[in-house]
Parts: sequence; C-alpha cells; structure tokens
Amino acid sequence: MPKSKLVEMHNIGIVVESLDNAIAFFSEIGLMLEGRMMVEGEWAGRVTGLGDQSVELAMMITPDGHSRLELSQFYTPQIP
Repeated sequence: MPKSKLVEMHNIGIVVESLDNAIAFFSEIGLMLEGRMMVEGEWAGRVTGLGDQSVELAMMITPDGHSRLELSQFYTPQIP
C-alpha cells in the first residue's frame, strides 16, 4: 500500500448506519479499533443538541497513532 499523502488529522467524526460495517471498512484500509462504547442520556445529547440519545461509538486510530476517526451509530433518535 502506498504511503498516504495525508499530512495531519486530529479527530474526525462520522455518523454511520452500521458500526460493524464501518469498523470493517476502516480496518481494511489500515486503521485500528481503539475502543467501542455506548453513550446514552440527556447529558450526552447536550453535546450534539439532540436531547435524549442513545449512540454507540467506535474510535479508530491511524497506524502512526496520531489521528483518530470517531464512528457513531445512533439508535435514538432515529436517523431518517
């Protein structure tokens, strides 16, 4: 695989329909799963402005360990 021309990336968040599929995709292109967790409740919704929410998060890390990709699958509220 050729070396990426990406100079720097700190943290990017993406909302996905299937967390398992997204983890598999980003693992295939070289990122590693750093952790996975559920976040629920009104306190979490204050960050996004969505009120009461239930979301599962996965943090992917680049091979050099400097950049992260945050994947989110929302259960509540439903994505249209």
